Amino acid sequence: MHATKQISVDRHDLAILAELQRDGHITNSALGEKVHLSTSQVGRRVQRLQDAGVIDHFAAVLDPMAIGLGVMAFVQVVLGRHGDVQGEQFERAVADMPEVLECFAVTGEADYMVRIVAQDLAAFSTFMMNHLLRVPGVTNVKSNIAIKKIKQLNVLPLDHVTQPNPSKQKIYFTPA
Repeated sequence: MHATKQISVDRHDLAILAELQRDGHITNSALGEKVHLSTSQVGRRVQRLQDAGVIDHFAAVLDPMAIGLGVMAFVQVVLGRHGDVQGEQFERAVADMPEVLECFAVTGEADYMVRIVAQDLAAFSTFMMNHLLRVPGVTNVKSNIAIKKIKQLNVLPLDHVTQPNPSKQKIYFTPA
């Protein structure tokens, strides 16, 4: 486990984070105009937020349908035995599967929740049979296929950061 770090942010930092979540491609100059800071101030603040781990990385968000990935599935995975060895084996295996977009250890009936993309149902079935179900320790899976996207955001809410003192607040986080 990593040591907990803290970083002090003000309303300008929060405005920068909000704008970058909407448009990670925005220039420091355009960002400065939106948050009422100079380009150099924006650059320093963005770098500080990156160095502290608040900004994890920048990426382009692709539309799966536009690139031929028409099936999105949410799969609950149950392991036969609970312990470090099987869990670590499973986590290493899914980390190497490009079809797996997200994997979370969860509470409840399953041990893991996995989000998977595939070209179509046949490709999803092949992936499940030839890859996921062959991971040592996997004893049960339950799949749910998404039929309609209602909401999907990559923007985290920031309103809670300004409570109770909107002028200066500490963000506590544990870097990955």
